[in-house]
Amino acid sequence: MKADARPARWLREASLWHRLAWLLLPMLVLVTTLELWMTRHDALEAADSAYDRSLLGALKSIDANISTASGGLSVELPYRMFEFFELTASGQVYFRVATSDGLVELGSADLPAAPGALTTGRPVFYDATYFGEPVRFAAYRRELERAPAGSEARNVLVQVGESTRSRQEFTRRFVQRAVLRDALVLALLVCCTAVALAAALRPLARLAREVQARSPEDLAPIAEDGLPADVRPLVTAVNQQMARTQALVTQQRQFLDDASHQLRTHLTTLQMQADYARREDDARQVQAALEALGTEIGRATRSTQQLLALGRSDTAALEFAPLDLAALLREVALAFLPQARARRIDLGIHTPAPEFPAVADRGLMREALANLVANAVANTPECGTVTLFAAADAQGFSLNVEDNGPGLSPEERAALGQRFRRGQRAAGGGSGLGLAIARAIAERHRGALRLEARDTGTGLHAILWWPRSMA
Repeated sequence: MKADARPARWLREASLWHRLAWLLLPMLVLVTTLELWMTRHDALEAADSAYDRSLLGALKSIDANISTASGGLSVELPYRMFEFFELTASGQVYFRVATSDGLVELGSADLPAAPGALTTGRPVFYDATYFGEPVRFAAYRRELERAPAGSEARNVLVQVGESTRSRQEFTRRFVQRAVLRDALVLALLVCCTAVALAAALRPLARLAREVQARSPEDLAPIAEDGLPADVRPLVTAVNQQMARTQALVTQQRQFLDDASHQLRTHLTTLQMQADYARREDDARQVQAALEALGTEIGRATRSTQQLLALGRSDTAALEFAPLDLAALLREVALAFLPQARARRIDLGIHTPAPEFPAVADRGLMREALANLVANAVANTPECGTVTLFAAADAQGFSLNVEDNGPGLSPEERAALGQRFRRGQRAAGGGSGLGLAIARAIAERHRGALRLEARDTGTGLHAILWWPRSMA
């Protein structure tokens, strides 16, 4: 099995030139072999037809000289024609003239008979062996005007045979010339095919050289000018992939710039607060500075966690599995219940009914929902309400977070979801990454994050939607 798999693997991994050559060469050889077989077949038919006409001429010449006028059976043999016939046949010529009862006959009496019954007036050709040599015979039976003396038969049989050496030699020479001719044609075809393949694949070689000469940072589209039509779809697909790669690189570079700025801000604030605490002699002021340091460390920790979550949401492989939306809502609500109670916020769930047979990456969906709930709890005033619920329809599924906070203007709703973008009335010291994380996770699931105003009163309705089919 390994020996059989090795050539197949080599052919799959071979260059396009070698693959075309190995596919075309056997076809050319097969076509040439078939053409030689047909040539030999045609040569045999042509030789048999030509030599059979000569054999039939000798048969008719003998038949024309048969006479019973003298009372017996007489034949005046055309010796000049026989001499010419023997020259063309390149071998011995045999003949026999006999009545149907065999009582009167001339020539070679032991010539092989025809394989079947003869029809009067119709010549028959057949092959036989005579004295250990292959011979081609022609046999003909016709009526006599009267029976010859010594016999009561009224018909006569005429047989003429010649050695097949001449026609075999003719066929052999003809086929040899055809083999030499076809071998030359095959060699010319192979050479022309190689030249044609080299010319046809030259644009690919040029394309490979251009791509290899590029610097690692060069993601500009590949020019399609001068490329064959069959290669252009591939180049278009490569250009699209390079454009996506360029967009990803730009996005990652922007993310690194924003993340480094965000972390530098936290570190600068921490350094200033630490310097202030070291210079201060009042214990109460030092305690206040330490509390501020703790608060800033918490903000830096959350920003770092969100940055890691944002990076994971962009690059982590999705692990799709059945997802119990009701259980996910309860899990996230319980996690944020202490924060909600500390601010006297009514954090509740509308349990979905029935249980939705959703499919998604549970870890990423929990991260997205947690960020939406964290934003809602942070921006909802004390004694407010935050409600979690799920929904499903024929198109897809959604996780919903609704609050009665200050809400957002239409312009802000359209802009939020971008990284490090916060609302003007946002509370706390958030970094503006929560909605960006939720939106990135929704897009990884081929869905979207929608921010809408509540149907009644103030507040915000965040909808994380993804389709049923993500194929």
